[in-house]
Parts: sequence; structure tokens; C-alpha cells
Amino acid sequence: MKVRVMNKSGNALPEYATEFSAGMDVRAANHAPIVLKPLGRAMVPTGLYLEIPRGYEVQVRPRSGLAAKKGITVLNAPGTIDSDYRGEVCVILVNLSSEEFLVEEGERIAQLVLARHEKIDWEESAELSASERGSGGFGSTGVK
Repeated sequence: MKVRVMNKSGNALPEYATEFSAGMDVRAANHAPIVLKPLGRAMVPTGLYLEIPRGYEVQVRPRSGLAAKKGITVLNAPGTIDSDYRGEVCVILVNLSSEEFLVEEGERIAQLVLARHEKIDWEESAELSASERGSGGFGSTGVK
């Protein structure tokens, strides 16, 4: 799938690390280090501008290593970049650790995943068909 991109970052374009990777690491394009204090958050620029085909979105997801090792994650995961958005891709990072984290230029901060989506055509109804699960949710299918 071709996606047009403008790269104003000075970093290489995101790329897949392995043949079967679903996401591509995206890098920070901040000109000065960003200090993320414990429980702090920041919008981190990437310098990337996308033209995503209609019917697709790009999801912004956390990097598992950064989350596991440093407690840094994407606040609104997964974030959605809509196909009609043409502004700079920024990543909302949050520090869930008890230590400050320094986001440096070129740091791998998140993953980008291209995903197809469908549009909903609502059909209003006075009732819904029955299912085995019914209205059970929030742990209702788990072990008791």
C-alpha cells in the first residue's frame, strides 16, 4: 500500500524491523530534549506528514520495550491518524514511571500501523438479537 509522506525530520523514514512486523518505529523530531517527569505527558513531534488513502487509518501504538523498560507509553493508545489529516504526526507520550525520562532527537518513541477500516451505516432497531453472552461484560467471560 502506497502512502505519500513528507519527511521534515532529518530522521530516516519509519521502516519495518522484520519481514513480519506489523508496525514501524517512528522517531522523535524534537530539536531540544523533552523532559518527561513522572506522570508527565508531552506531544512529541515526528516531522512526518502523511497522505493516507481513504478507507485506512494509521494507528499510533506504544513500543513494548520502551513501556516495559522505562514505563513510557502512548497516552491515547492506539491513537488514530485519519486519512484527511495533513498536519504533522505527533505522539502523546506519558511517563508512568517514578523517574524522569529524556526524549532525545531521533529516539524511537512509538509504532505506526496502517489499518483498514469500515464506515458504519446505522440501522435503528427497538431490540437486538439474543446471544449466549447477552449483556455480560467487564470480566463476565473470565474465570471466577
